[in-house]
Amino acid sequence: MTEQELKILAQQLSNPEGETGREVAKMMNETNISMTKESIKALHLKDNEKILELGHGNAGHLSYLLDFADNIQYTGLEISQTMKSEAENINSKYLSQAEFHLYDGNKIPFENETFDKVMTVNTIYFWENPVEFFNEIYRVLTKDGSFVLTFAKKDFMKNLPFTADFKLYNYEDVEELVSQTNFKRMICSDKEEFIFSKIGEPVRREYKVLTIKK
Repeated sequence: MTEQELKILAQQLSNPEGETGREVAKMMNETNISMTKESIKALHLKDNEKILELGHGNAGHLSYLLDFADNIQYTGLEISQTMKSEAENINSKYLSQAEFHLYDGNKIPFENETFDKVMTVNTIYFWENPVEFFNEIYRVLTKDGSFVLTFAKKDFMKNLPFTADFKLYNYEDVEELVSQTNFKRMICSDKEEFIFSKIGEPVRREYKVLTIKK
């Protein structure tokens, strides 16, 4: 890919727009599905819980999440109008249990202690103010709530040709950020898988699934 094509891909990964954004979102759902499913498992969902996902993309995984327990109420937040619309179209039969909203990527537009669980996959690279955003997540979690944060490790991401403008993290980097927030406990799980990269090359991806609790 040319430098310009890589730049466009990076922009679409952070904020998918238009027809190209829909195609990128489909690709992201396919390449990230294992990470997403591991994140959902780590939520340990229970009946009647309220779940918030940050940066849901096309939410092609929603049916998988809703199968884990009865009467789950899911809310998705996106900065991309294209992804909000795409998620609503793909998941039209689940809209009695799911709703999708836009936000600015910084302030979560819900009251304190609204959600039992929060999850996000591969969005931390784009957070403008990580400590403040962690505390926003803390704010909207219930007293015993938990936040599952999943991301590919810096040592893997830095070798990809489209991540030059991403903020990359290893576990120690995130641990330092969390130590500056209101969260109290963090459980780390290491995962790896072989995938085709977003430019079609086979790679081994190492990633972290963190369960962060009040």
